[in-house]
Amino acid sequence: MPQYAIDMKDIVKRFGEVTASDHVSFMVEKGEVHALLGENGAGKSTIMSMLSGLYKADSGTISIQGKEVRIRSPKESMELGIGMVHQNFRLVQTLTALENIILGEKGSLWRGTSWMNKKKREIENIADRFGLRFPAGVPVWQLSVGEQQRVEIVKTLYRGANIIIFDEPTSVLTPGEADQLFRTMQELKQNGKTMIITTHKLKEVMAVSDRISVMRKGKMIANLESKNTNVQELARLMVGREMSNGISIKKKQRGKPILEVEDLVVRGTHGNDALKDINFTIFEHEIIGIAGVAGNGQKELAEALTGLIPWTGGRVAFNNANLKVPTVKNLIDKGIAHIPEDRMKSGLAGSLGIVDNLLLKTYRTKSRTKYGLLQKKKNKTWAEELIKKFDVRASDLHSPVRQLSGGNQQKLLFAREVDQDPKLMIAVHPTQGLDVGATEAVHHMLVNLRGSGSGILLISEDLDEVIQLSDRILVLYSGEIIGELDRAQANKEYIGQLMAGLTGKEEAVL
Repeated sequence: MPQYAIDMKDIVKRFGEVTASDHVSFMVEKGEVHALLGENGAGKSTIMSMLSGLYKADSGTISIQGKEVRIRSPKESMELGIGMVHQNFRLVQTLTALENIILGEKGSLWRGTSWMNKKKREIENIADRFGLRFPAGVPVWQLSVGEQQRVEIVKTLYRGANIIIFDEPTSVLTPGEADQLFRTMQELKQNGKTMIITTHKLKEVMAVSDRISVMRKGKMIANLESKNTNVQELARLMVGREMSNGISIKKKQRGKPILEVEDLVVRGTHGNDALKDINFTIFEHEIIGIAGVAGNGQKELAEALTGLIPWTGGRVAFNNANLKVPTVKNLIDKGIAHIPEDRMKSGLAGSLGIVDNLLLKTYRTKSRTKYGLLQKKKNKTWAEELIKKFDVRASDLHSPVRQLSGGNQQKLLFAREVDQDPKLMIAVHPTQGLDVGATEAVHHMLVNLRGSGSGILLISEDLDEVIQLSDRILVLYSGEIIGELDRAQANKEYIGQLMAGLTGKEEAVL
């Protein structure tokens, strides 16, 4: 019989009338890498939250290392040897890596230099042992994203974790950093650590995991060995139907220029130039992909082109007319749509219902109002048509949209933006955190927009997505475009090297 590091049996967790975990049994063997898959809302986050002490199960049992336990808080989870590396790092940016790791340790803020030096050596020994080196004395905000993730992993190891949960671990990493993470996971495995990985990147699951569990609609429906399955089967199990092998993008003759950016300079939040003399053009029937590691100017580029922040130098022309100090409303009226990075922070009003969210950009127009009053009946019919067209699944039109799954929130956002027949779509991380079914739907929307004549600026940290959808790819590094490739030239390894700052192809190969 296998020895289980985690043995969850018949776990039930309800939130009101919704059963998030329906008699789920989930077993993870000691010393393995186990992937937990499922669509948004399938219940996998609920299972992980119960393991990490954020939720308590309504019924069922949990055993850790063969001993039945009750996990009532994150502190108790940590004491049982369970650590979690979150997708959004839990680090204090102004503290050093060392201070973040020992933060919360009894007396850590009142010890002297010799004690701190001892802790620094201890932490550096852990980092060296598992290939997780980083400068321990440097403030976290000065570290790369990959280094920050290493700090998070070492923090769990320093605190005695034998079971480590990785939540979407490669979503912000370059291909090279992702490969390094996989090597680290194998090193951890060889040292007896048990790992759970939740991700939507099925190719990575196949590359790194030993076994895979699949959830759907709150139930555990499959447990497989990675060597006995494939990406197509996993996708089918997750969504309950056969998935296509990818979107077929027909070659289009590009049309006239829609957006022309010349020598664009944008100031960053710390007073430095986040973008430095950026130049590119987007044409009709074209998707331009921006590849780059988070923090290299992508956020500022999207915000400048949608009127959220000003630019300090250069020229931007839309439909052959220069834009001068544009406002958000002015750009919306001109035909620029925006899918923001954080849909619930910047795209949707979580406490409002579907109809109100669909009206946010058009409530002043004649088609939505009469005599200055909203046409409720007409707007309700319009909203029903839109959610049917974009396959937004919701119990009713007036429930807060924060109650929708991430995929349905994103489809609702696309429905509002696409309904305005935009000339330009600026889509920032449009599939981040979405399952394979919702991702496929979003990709079809972008390709259909391209086919109708719109131009699209696609900003994504998912390199596979950028390569699959883009007609041209621009690589952004430290606020500058350091490479441009057509789809036919796209090479994941080379783009990954450019994302890391290597500018010459020969240099990158070496």
